[in-house]
Amino acid sequence: MRLKKQLKEKVMESVTSVLPITFIVFLLSITVVPMETGVMVLFLFGAMLLIVGMGLFTFGVDLSMILMGEGMGVSMSKAKNMLIPILITFFLGAIITIAEPDLQVLANQIPSVPNLTLILAVSVGVGVFLVIALLRILFKIRLSILLVIFYGIVFLLAALAPNDFVPAAFDSGGVTTGPITVPFIMAFGVGLSTLRSDKASSEDSFGLVALCSIGPILAVLLLGIFYQPEAVTQENTMVTVNTTVEAMHAFRVELPLYIKEISLALFPIIFAFALYQIIFKRFGKRKLVRALFGFGLTYIGLIMFLTGVNVGFMPVGQLIGSEIGGSPYKYLLIPIGMVVGYFIVTAEPAVHVLKTQVEEISNGLITQNMIGNSLSIGVAISVGLSMTRILFGINIFWILIPGYLIALVLSFFVPPIYTGIAFDSGGVASGPMTATFLLPLAMGACEALGGNMMTDAFGIVALVAMTPLITIQVLGFKTEMQRRYTKRRLQKRVEQMDDVITYYD
Repeated sequence: MRLKKQLKEKVMESVTSVLPITFIVFLLSITVVPMETGVMVLFLFGAMLLIVGMGLFTFGVDLSMILMGEGMGVSMSKAKNMLIPILITFFLGAIITIAEPDLQVLANQIPSVPNLTLILAVSVGVGVFLVIALLRILFKIRLSILLVIFYGIVFLLAALAPNDFVPAAFDSGGVTTGPITVPFIMAFGVGLSTLRSDKASSEDSFGLVALCSIGPILAVLLLGIFYQPEAVTQENTMVTVNTTVEAMHAFRVELPLYIKEISLALFPIIFAFALYQIIFKRFGKRKLVRALFGFGLTYIGLIMFLTGVNVGFMPVGQLIGSEIGGSPYKYLLIPIGMVVGYFIVTAEPAVHVLKTQVEEISNGLITQNMIGNSLSIGVAISVGLSMTRILFGINIFWILIPGYLIALVLSFFVPPIYTGIAFDSGGVASGPMTATFLLPLAMGACEALGGNMMTDAFGIVALVAMTPLITIQVLGFKTEMQRRYTKRRLQKRVEQMDDVITYYD
């Protein structure tokens, strides 16, 4: 009964997340972007799959991935010989990244680099930085210091890499921390920090996704420098449907592909979990049954979610970008993009995982609404900036360098927990909804305006990953200032009371 209630809550949560973006698309379809009946049916059926899929996925993650991640994290932190945890952590980071469906999407976007080369390079990058995240927690190294060092290296390499590869490299940091990777890595961080009883242990449970997002950026930049490939993009073909029958046929054709893809993606994780249980025997029979049930729900939910966004949302996103970009009202791309960005981030499945964990670990001091609003504002700004780049051909460095500089400076003035949450949220916000709706939106607009796809359209994921770093830390700065102001007022009131008491004495 309790599980049924939780599942119902998750589905209702996904309904409230998906309905706003569905309403916006419907409004656009009867105003500036007329759509064929088949395209609209494609989108609406995709939205239905999205709602049910996200509800099943987030519920399944609670039962399985988070349990697995926390358990492994606790075991790693208990080990006396550090070599074994380091090797296991590297292996987990690499194999879970290889399993991430979004990584294949990234590899197809850069066809001049062999897919296997790029996938292995990015996976090694994530594995290395997950090890760095492990060592940071164990040795209590401040996250902001590591971020300054590694982002300094990133921008140094970006200056040496071919210009066409820079947007795709920064996009890779957000793309590879997707719905499979994020829940496990975040739970792994919670497990690693549980055995520490010091004040900073809860703060250090965040920041793993932040560091793991750097690995893919460095990997792609290094490929661009040493591999010297020609920057070309794979031809982007949009599904064209005119009738409801054609719309249903599109889903029937694509569904088996996603069943296979998600099976291959989840198998390494389930295998790692089984191996872990055989060696450590951490979970009892009841928890194992719940975990297996959770993996089943995660599997079904992710199939439905990815089928819905890829088949139903991708063509609509590209159509909206193309129609508005090619119209006399092309500057509407900026406000429409911002509105879409504000609401679409709430439909990212990993965002719900982040908000729940933040509220739990902070004991309710940082609420889900606070994080959700900050993320929505950040993504709205990032999409607005992306549309501005496409319209005016602005180099992405003019936005990324000041943006990351502001974010890194803020990290020294806000409570560390906000820095960890902010840099984690960058990877969380730039998930499958960004890759399958916002990126096609940018590509459609760029194509209609005759821009350079590699330098103008790509980079939207990078900006979506960047702006929450600022908005959430601004939230932390504001909260800290309010706390200090309240503390000063209380101290002043106590001093006044002491003066009164002294006077009457």
